[in-house]
Amino acid sequence: MSFEANLKKYAKLVVEVGVNIQKDQLLLIRTPLEGAFFAREMVKCAYERGAKRVFVEYSDEEVTKLLYTHATEETLADYPEWMAAKMNTLAEQNAAFISISAGNPDLLKDIPTSKISAMQKSTGVALAPFRRLTSNSDVCWCIVSMPTPAWSQKVFPGKSPEEAESLLWDRIFEATRITEADPVAAWNAHTDLLAHKCAYLNDKKIKTLHYTAPGTDLTVELVKNHIWQGGGEDSTKGTYFVANMPTEEVFTMPYKYGVNGTVSSTKPFVVSGNLVDKFTLTFKDGKIVGCTAEQGEDVLKELIARDEGSHYLGEVAIVPHSSPVSRTNTIFFNTLFDENASCHFAIGSAYTTNIVGGGDMSQEELEKAGANTSSTHNDFMVGSDKLTIEATTESGERFTVLKDGEWAFE
Repeated sequence: MSFEANLKKYAKLVVEVGVNIQKDQLLLIRTPLEGAFFAREMVKCAYERGAKRVFVEYSDEEVTKLLYTHATEETLADYPEWMAAKMNTLAEQNAAFISISAGNPDLLKDIPTSKISAMQKSTGVALAPFRRLTSNSDVCWCIVSMPTPAWSQKVFPGKSPEEAESLLWDRIFEATRITEADPVAAWNAHTDLLAHKCAYLNDKKIKTLHYTAPGTDLTVELVKNHIWQGGGEDSTKGTYFVANMPTEEVFTMPYKYGVNGTVSSTKPFVVSGNLVDKFTLTFKDGKIVGCTAEQGEDVLKELIARDEGSHYLGEVAIVPHSSPVSRTNTIFFNTLFDENASCHFAIGSAYTTNIVGGGDMSQEELEKAGANTSSTHNDFMVGSDKLTIEATTESGERFTVLKDGEWAFE
């Protein structure tokens, strides 16, 4: 099938399954400049589905780098109110949100980490209302990706720019099931399977998970009344959507103070344009008390120190090693893809949908239940074909969740 045909299928999948746009609904698409042609396809699909109005917001990596290079730290720490108001207002009007996550993983490698931290903190505070609406599934949102020249060359450094970009498109189409005869039907079957896994784990009422692998010996307690989620979910307005494409995970909420031991990363991850790789985190009573990294250690330490909640975990996610993303045998240097090739955790804020009644809880009630709150949420990968996860239920039953990287139950 031609590239143009696959692109149209991809746009249709994101609009119809990703955010599941409804008649007379607003939609905001955020994209890098390189994604203009992809955004246009999604705009067309959205209007054909009855969207009331579609807004497109473009970003330019070179302008972003110039901002970090020339702006003062004080400027970066002052997030513009009108930008936050735009996002918060659209969310309050039940708009849907599509973000094209694509860029140069090394964009900000020469920028002082204090500047990056200042910008991240101000963004997190200003967009806290928007983050709460998305984490509570009050709005439908979807993150997808597409190649950019710098990113393609990072993934395929020995290839020409044109060949690297073509190869990355092929990998993305494979990972998102666009190569299937009917991607929408394939996604419906896939989300049904993830729902089955979630139902099984929810029925078990797990108390702790024990992770073992080379460099990893970690025990993770889950919050009481936790909810496993995966694939898609219903918004509070009753619209089913899929927040990440690809998505291969089932995930839930760890108890903030119940993580103990050591975990080692299995893939690099990108923090604000900086690569962090081959790192180890040590936890005591939920808190990160030690970290080392072969690359990006200063960046990792800045992330952990961003606020009180960034010293703790907010998400635990299980992904089989044989996922379509993993089968591409590609390190994407992009969290959206790499996290769906590997079991992972998130440093920072928890999703309120991962605990019974979480959407109706006050901040104080969430904290009392053991949910973590932070201005950030950064996933890092720990899965491999050597990872085993053993569960202990509230009743004391023990069973294997993952064995050598694969599901240990049907």
